[in-house]
Amino acid sequence: MGTSSAADIVTAVGGANNIESLTHCATRLRFQLRDASGVDPKAVEAVPGVMGAVPQAGERFQVVIGGGVQNVYNDIMALPEMKDGGGAAAADDDIDAIKARERAKGVRGKVAWIDSLFEFLSDSFRPILGALLGASFFITFMALMATLDVIPDWNAPGVTLDPSWAFINLMWQSVFVFLPLMVAYNATKKVGADPWVGFAIMAVLMLPGFTSLAEGVEPTALFGIEAAQVAIVPIFGIPMPIANYSSQVFPPLLMAAALGPLYKLLRKIIAANLQLIFVPFFAMLIMMPLTAFVIGPIGVYVGAVLAQALAAINSFSPFIFAIVIPLAYPFMVPLGLHWPINAIMLLNIQTLGYDFIQGPMGAWNFACFGATAGVLVLSMRHRDTQMRQTATGALAAGLLGGISEPSLYGIHLRFKRIYPRMLVGCFVGGLTIGVGSLIMGLENGVTTQAFVFTSLLTIPAFQPTGLYAIAIGLAFFTSMFLVIWSNFRTPEQQAEFEAARDAAEAAAAAEHVAPAVVEAAEPRAIDASDAAPAAAAVATATAVREVAVEVLSPLAGRVVPLSEVPDPVFAGGVMGPGAAIEPTGDTVFAPGAGVIAAAQPTGHAFGIVLDGGVELLIHVGIDTVNLKGEGFDVKVRNGDRVELGTPLVTFDREVIEKAGYPLITPVIVLNADDFGEVSPVLEGEIAVGASLITVDKKE
Repeated sequence: MGTSSAADIVTAVGGANNIESLTHCATRLRFQLRDASGVDPKAVEAVPGVMGAVPQAGERFQVVIGGGVQNVYNDIMALPEMKDGGGAAAADDDIDAIKARERAKGVRGKVAWIDSLFEFLSDSFRPILGALLGASFFITFMALMATLDVIPDWNAPGVTLDPSWAFINLMWQSVFVFLPLMVAYNATKKVGADPWVGFAIMAVLMLPGFTSLAEGVEPTALFGIEAAQVAIVPIFGIPMPIANYSSQVFPPLLMAAALGPLYKLLRKIIAANLQLIFVPFFAMLIMMPLTAFVIGPIGVYVGAVLAQALAAINSFSPFIFAIVIPLAYPFMVPLGLHWPINAIMLLNIQTLGYDFIQGPMGAWNFACFGATAGVLVLSMRHRDTQMRQTATGALAAGLLGGISEPSLYGIHLRFKRIYPRMLVGCFVGGLTIGVGSLIMGLENGVTTQAFVFTSLLTIPAFQPTGLYAIAIGLAFFTSMFLVIWSNFRTPEQQAEFEAARDAAEAAAAAEHVAPAVVEAAEPRAIDASDAAPAAAAVATATAVREVAVEVLSPLAGRVVPLSEVPDPVFAGGVMGPGAAIEPTGDTVFAPGAGVIAAAQPTGHAFGIVLDGGVELLIHVGIDTVNLKGEGFDVKVRNGDRVELGTPLVTFDREVIEKAGYPLITPVIVLNADDFGEVSPVLEGEIAVGASLITVDKKE
């Protein structure tokens, strides 16, 4: 995707002046718009390189790009119209006024806080997704070496590794031990406070000197929860619970949630010329003790309670747990609710030495990737270039990285037929783990000793590996075959796609006809008598004003605006400007001299490069491609030289009307950008060869 597509995205969301702010995550552009009510998601999705559009409450709008989102973001921010931050600098629309309008809208405001919560959770983790993914590969490598007996059980308590292997082990620990600091930075930035202040507040709880305050003090279970072990130490006579905050994520999230409002309050009560010094100081003065005494322990306790609740369910019935988790994740991920579950996985590994959630979660991931593979197969079969590219990138991100968002947002949420098929794959994978756990007597089901992304590369990290591999394989192929068998589009969507595809192929064929080919095309003998009626109908082909090309009517009938065509691709002008004809005859004639660039064997569409350079598409009827040529008698082939009045196709009106397809025929100028104004001449009754469209020269 280049600068042109970046500009198209900005235009599709209402222009730079409609953009209040723009950020991005791992796969999506996140727009905060001034007014999202007029943004058409389909228009956004039509931009090359866009995988999907996700409208949200509170004037938020997300555009799914995939792994190349950083480059697209950079291209957008480099646009001249975005140099001042888009519409963020507009004098009559300050941020407070915008927010006031949002609150006044009522309906959107009712759910805006939910979107804000999910975005807070999501944006606290997404920037570190790459680091987490890289660390998971180190973990998988260590697990594979242990499986092959190259090293001892690397994650077992009391095991001492050779210094070389110990160093490799530190490579993943660097991410997870200091994960609270990374989350604190991102979460604080999300709430509008200084992210380095949030980092510093959380860092106090992770200093060796802080943890050493508890030396010699026997840990106790906080409020009776064994997973929440703390040592109570008196500080100025006040009991302070001291816990191990490595890998914890709930404490930094709660800390940031409290720091955001405090920061705003301090900015209001402290003079502007003193804020640089005293806002960070008072924020740290208040939040460091508050986090150490209250927020940190509460975060540890909340995480432990959730972990204990899930552990109780898994202990009661690993069979039920293995089925419920894969079926729940397809609905949790779009809402961002999977991020807190990731925190519980980390806590399980820290307290139990293993995690029991990631195994069943793998069934969901591979069912998701299998559905994407099914879409890829169908896109290749249907000659859907854009979907093939989208599915290829999403499948690679899934199978190699374990990342489901490109599949989910780029494909699955756009085509509602996919979800039921994918859920069947989730169920089959979860059922396999559940039944296998019962047969093998596994008390905790499929487990892993480390936090990993469920991809092909991390299969060795799960135990038992064989059961896990069978389960995810069944989940993958079940979803894949169901999608292939039933299609991911509805019959109506499929017909609409094929019409747009055929029109696009005709346009592409026309673009590749070079001028030399036009001059050198070998004329094929065509009965001149066929052209006589049309030629006789044209008295003169002169124009009252100077035009580049005058397109004459290929049909007799009634001219109507394109907006009346019952097809959104043509009615919306996606293919280009032009006119439409409701035919009264049964033959389509060449509207001028030129070369046939694309003659569909089904007879429903023709691409013509007219002398003068205009590339024309004539689409006979709507959805008539479904007739597969029945009722059409094609008179020309690709590369034929035609003259004004040369018959292109004769169609059987009765066959088409009986099949229920409209006969209305759009006539589209495909390369209108190469010319000036493109104007339909009239509306109403028209004869073959009468003036239909004028195409002006470009100034």
